[in-house]
Amino acid sequence: MQVFWARGYESASTRDLLEAMNISRSSLYQAFGNKEQLFLETLRRYRGNLIGQLNRRLEASPSAMAFLEGLFGETAREAGSERAALGCLIFNSASELGQRDDLAASEARRSVEAITGLFHEAVIRAQAEGDIAADRDSLALATYLTLGMAGLRTLLKSGADRAQVEAAAQLLLDTLR
Repeated sequence: MQVFWARGYESASTRDLLEAMNISRSSLYQAFGNKEQLFLETLRRYRGNLIGQLNRRLEASPSAMAFLEGLFGETAREAGSERAALGCLIFNSASELGQRDDLAASEARRSVEAITGLFHEAVIRAQAEGDIAADRDSLALATYLTLGMAGLRTLLKSGADRAQVEAAAQLLLDTLR
């Protein structure tokens, strides 16, 4: 996962992957078939872990807006960290592979859709709680939040400072109300 995350799908060589996993070429092919299948499994696992963690946080939050404020605030506070420099495996992969017509690109699109789905649940809950107007298009707002998070991750990856990213995150959240 770390190799794909740091280098991207295309730039991650089989040799890099074998060294990171400390396995032989034959073991890679026996376990996964090829580099593409390893990437698919990696992205699925990353997505499953991320969406599972975020779903649990959303369920445990006192409100959906509190969840969104916490998530976007924490993201902004990552400015300058190693994590920020890596970006998000899902958004990195979607940017790299988005226009392709293969399994890796399809999996990246499904991963972005999963993030949008999570945001859709949060928006619907925030509407039910009265924090977002009920007459606003919940799916459009969820897509907006996905766009916003992808943008924040890009800003962080490019080295934007914390104040800039925090201001952008706050503007994103203010627009929901």
